[in-house]
Amino acid sequence: MSKIRPSQGAPYARILGVGGYRPVRVVPNEVILETIDSSDEWIRSRSGIATRHWASADETVAAMSIEASGKAIADSGISADQIGAVIVSTVSHFKQTPAVATEIADKLGTGKAAAFDISAGCAGFGYGLTLAKGMIVEGSAKYVLVIGVERLSDLTDLQDRATAFLFGDGAGAVVVGPSDEPAIGPTIWGSEGDKSETIKQTVPWTEYDSSGKFPAITQEGQAVFRWAVFEMAKVAQQALDAAGISPDDLDVFIPHQANMRIIDSMVKTLKLPDHVTVARDVETTGNTSAASIPLAMERLLATGQAKSGDTALVIGFGAGLVYAATVVTLP
Repeated sequence: MSKIRPSQGAPYARILGVGGYRPVRVVPNEVILETIDSSDEWIRSRSGIATRHWASADETVAAMSIEASGKAIADSGISADQIGAVIVSTVSHFKQTPAVATEIADKLGTGKAAAFDISAGCAGFGYGLTLAKGMIVEGSAKYVLVIGVERLSDLTDLQDRATAFLFGDGAGAVVVGPSDEPAIGPTIWGSEGDKSETIKQTVPWTEYDSSGKFPAITQEGQAVFRWAVFEMAKVAQQALDAAGISPDDLDVFIPHQANMRIIDSMVKTLKLPDHVTVARDVETTGNTSAASIPLAMERLLATGQAKSGDTALVIGFGAGLVYAATVVTLP
């Protein structure tokens, strides 16, 4: 018989607060057109993007995360020193070690919170949310801060006509804490490594010196589009099934803000009712990878398009290829 004491965690977990930060500089398509042969109409029809935010030198991954996290903590009604763990999902923090989460945890005043980074691309927020839920139910932390943050402008090839217009910068954060009722459903997540070449960094950091060109993100657009629309709609439906709800029960749909055409196609494939509010933050924020879902969530709540207690389906998908989908109750 085991001598280990059973876990003393909460029965369930929920999102208690959300916050976002978008860099001050707004970049319209006209700026992108200075380096690629295209048009505003082409960019909008292909992606739905009109503007994006690009960070200044002072708007670092850590600085943006701290701004977003401060708002999320205030929104949750707890204090920073109550946070037991900080999880940061990012692919654009260029220092391999230490994790940027440790700097963020310290500057927020969390005390000695566990802190670590994860790399799960555009599915990173869903991965972090799932880890946070597990910590709270298991009992290793009462409150967990989950951050998605990117400075993708640093990894954008402005001469690449296929991707130059896609990416933006920003940070989104949520505080996850205990709940007396289910408020974060089972996560449907996974990876398809055989498709890893469809979205990738052009060269490894070890080859940067010899290549003479700073690494950037590249992707096979049509392959990604087909995968996202058809395969991720199936994953989204699995998340609904796992939560025991139907599309009619949904109030809000918050997919990764990759591309407006992908979002609209997923809505059609899932046959979402007209009453479901759909996040389309990509139009003014661009693709911010791990930050896109919490940023979109924050904007929907701030503008009144969604409200506290709404039932939302969230799904992230991207480089790896990786994905994560779950149903949550909005804070």
